[in-house]
Amino acid sequence: MTDRIPPRTRRFEAVVVPHLDAAYNLARWLMRDEHTAQDVVQEAYLRAFRFFDSFHGEQARPWLLGIVRNTCYSWLKSRGQMGEQFEFDEERDSDAAAQVAPGDPQTVLLQKLEKARIDRAIDALPVLFREAIVLRELEELSYEEIAQVAAIPLGTVMSRLARARALLRSALGRADQEEWQ
Repeated sequence: MTDRIPPRTRRFEAVVVPHLDAAYNLARWLMRDEHTAQDVVQEAYLRAFRFFDSFHGEQARPWLLGIVRNTCYSWLKSRGQMGEQFEFDEERDSDAAAQVAPGDPQTVLLQKLEKARIDRAIDALPVLFREAIVLRELEELSYEEIAQVAAIPLGTVMSRLARARALLRSALGRADQEEWQ
């Protein structure tokens, strides 16, 4: 059966398809909606397949994530939503809660609450800072790979990450202060 699959398709499946989870994760955070993220990733994969002959590097992940990023922004722009995105609720819209290791119920609850608090802080970031944090901290891309994905200079990556981290520290610090008042 594999002899009927063209070599280009086999190569695409071997090189690009393994990064489906990372593509979906980025789209989900940028779009803030699970179903829209699925649509965007599907469109991005179609674009990636169409332009796969232009891929000549060794690192398909940054190349693909750049396509996902551009597809997200095109989608938002075409709907006039660059400033406002859809609401995404990590607890409601994912299986992450089901993947918590069994243990002391109080510890599990505290971990879930802390994760939800951090997710809310990330979700509240402006989209460019949210994108930088997701690519670096959740997808563990290098600064150089983030620069490639976002098509920006390395210095801009470093400055966006510094600003995003400062905003997160501030938001999480405010939340701690409000909690204790």
